[in-house]
Amino acid sequence: MAPSKVLAGARVVLPTGTVDDGRVIVDGTRIASAASPEAEVVDLSGHWVVPGFVDLHNHGGGGASFAGGTAEDVLKGVATHRRHGTTTVVASAVTGDLDFLARHAGMLAELAQQGDIAGIHFEGPFISPCRKGAHDEQLLRDPDPAEVRKLVDAAHGHAKMMTLATELPGGLDSVRLLAEHGVIAAVGHTDATYEQTLQAIDAGATVATHLFNAMPPLGHRAPGPIAALLEDERITVELINDGTHLHPAALQLAFHHAGAARVAFITDAMDAAGFGDGRYLLGPLEVEVADGVARLVEGGSIAGSTLTQDRAFKRAVTVDGLPVGDVVAAISANPARLLGMDDRIGSLEPGKDADLVVLDAAFDLVGVMRRGAWVVDPQLG
Repeated sequence: MAPSKVLAGARVVLPTGTVDDGRVIVDGTRIASAASPEAEVVDLSGHWVVPGFVDLHNHGGGGASFAGGTAEDVLKGVATHRRHGTTTVVASAVTGDLDFLARHAGMLAELAQQGDIAGIHFEGPFISPCRKGAHDEQLLRDPDPAEVRKLVDAAHGHAKMMTLATELPGGLDSVRLLAEHGVIAAVGHTDATYEQTLQAIDAGATVATHLFNAMPPLGHRAPGPIAALLEDERITVELINDGTHLHPAALQLAFHHAGAARVAFITDAMDAAGFGDGRYLLGPLEVEVADGVARLVEGGSIAGSTLTQDRAFKRAVTVDGLPVGDVVAAISANPARLLGMDDRIGSLEPGKDADLVVLDAAFDLVGVMRRGAWVVDPQLG
């Protein structure tokens, strides 16, 4: 085995707070509490060391799709996001034919079994045509619990989350089924009222899919789902912090009302993340990416993002003015807890996987470690 490493001199963000001139000891694939005498010392003075990022909601990157690509495509996208600090990623599907989704889930389940992805998120087809966003309306359907169960079974224990318009017929029963099977029921792409959203939460929903986006706006007479999702302590709200999906005031509103412990930063990335402008497919729909913003060719709806988590982190600190500890909670600890993986990832503690990100003083990424191996070596520049 390689000698242990001591990452020394950095500002290290721990669950208890930030330690100046701190150190993280890596022994094999894990964080350790003590270093061997022959440990390699890596001087990271002037830098930050934070936990590896965890992305609950991601459709691809590097020119490759999680939603419809081959296993090789998925691995290419995973590698792209790892280079941007996302050491744990859930692969998100988009609306499609039910049999195709089941087959594709089987392939993704094999990658999850190998540890390449953390699981599968089904976004569609059980969503509202009124709030379909970049989903093919012809393929949408009401959330029949039997069909929901079909997709869960096809994932062979690796279904982590499903986004539903819970106001549709069968929605509440589907939420209950997901909760019984240990799958996160997420409210999203929904036209639900405030009262209907509360019913979904009582049935077992625990996540808001990209809060504010693809749902009715907050109203003073008809508060809609946003108010219900923000105010309920049982809900974690996803936020896409790319400067396109959310105005900074909306992000601040979410943090103020939900608190840092109930926010999860996601990318909702599509193929163009980490790749560039051009024409792409998101499921069966054609997407034009221009100046880093993805929109459907037909209709112009925003179609996912080209965001990577390192950019979301930097924006949260430098533009939104959030405390670094709150950002770490939103981008690492909270999603790890939702996935039931916080015994292994999400914070820098002895015994956990050595998944971490090194940032410079300007919060630009300079290093990524996953399970004790450098993905991006900060010593190589």
